Amino acid sequence: MTPAERTQEFDRQTGVLVDRGYPQHSGLGETAFRALLAPLAEKVVILQVSAGDMETGKLPFVIAVKSELVATDVQMAAVSKDGRQGVSKLYPRSASDFRVTADTVLPASPAYLISDIDRGQLNRNLPPNEALVLIKGKARLTLTIEEGIAIATQFPDFLRKNNCYSLLASRHPGDQRVPAIWINAARQPNLGWCWDGNPHTWLGSASCASRTD
Repeated sequence: MTPAERTQEFDRQTGVLVDRGYPQHSGLGETAFRALLAPLAEKVVILQVSAGDMETGKLPFVIAVKSELVATDVQMAAVSKDGRQGVSKLYPRSASDFRVTADTVLPASPAYLISDIDRGQLNRNLPPNEALVLIKGKARLTLTIEEGIAIATQFPDFLRKNNCYSLLASRHPGDQRVPAIWINAARQPNLGWCWDGNPHTWLGSASCASRTD
């Protein structure tokens, strides 16, 4: 991607967040919300990323928003694919029960960029605990719930019937639950969970190369 193409994509993503009500849900209003994102526009210009490939599950970058700014369930409800709204089905847990893993370092800003995103096509049908070893071995970063939602918000077609994604950087302390986003039987984008030792033919484990604020 050229710098101009990256800037155009950043502006598109900002517009999507505004249209989905993020300024209101954050309590900032549109002017302040756009001002919060503005420093990221400068970082986008210097990112070294390719255009991505939806078929193989590659994306250049996505704006991620922390739950402290917009609640996770609100973010998921703002996801829309083929006219169907995103849902959260994490019973007996809730999104707030999941925590960022101890070895995951997030930027200080409540909104930041994740870049060089991989849906996990090559680790599909591997248990998340095995996929984690492969991802770390490539010096890549696993994704949080909010980062996974950010991808589905901006690129709903990134969710594929036979290749959705687990989010290994968010875990429920004390058990083996791993959050994931997939397309459920009602064809809705679905935030749910799976066990970290169970493989699924339709789930990979997503990753990125970097986080930037």
